[in-house]
Amino acid sequence: TRATRPCHRAKLRNFLRLTLVALVAFVLLGAGDDATRFGELGHKMMCTCGCNYVLLECNHVGCPLSDGMRAELAAAVDSGKDDTAVFQEFVQKYGPAVLLAPPKTGFGRVAWVTPHIALLVGVFGVVFIVRIWNKRPRGLHASSMDGVAPENLDSYRDQVRKDTEEL
Repeated sequence: TRATRPCHRAKLRNFLRLTLVALVAFVLLGAGDDATRFGELGHKMMCTCGCNYVLLECNHVGCPLSDGMRAELAAAVDSGKDDTAVFQEFVQKYGPAVLLAPPKTGFGRVAWVTPHIALLVGVFGVVFIVRIWNKRPRGLHASSMDGVAPENLDSYRDQVRKDTEEL
């Protein structure tokens, strides 16, 4: 049995190496493929015809822009430009509305940060209001009237009758 242990360890080591190589190959499969890159870039841009669809999913009949934009994107990918250059080219031609998500630089940071800040302000506002409401005096409960003399209760009842008869 001791003689078979090194053999099992070697097989296990080889199996782990093979698994690692297969995993790396699977992850990197298609990483340099132009069609994959075209799809990734096309899903990060909007069609600017006003349909509010992602560029590669704009499918309304007779769209005047989507086919031309797709052709421009394919030409940019084929020319070997990097992603930022492609995005800059499209922003220069179609404006910042072509980007599906705002850039994470300059004024675009405000678009990324504002929803988070609004959520935090809302949560803190709710907590603040609930604390204020909890500090308000509570109404009188029937149990708090146990020590009141009956003649005082009669005067309260008379006052309530007078107040409600006037309505």
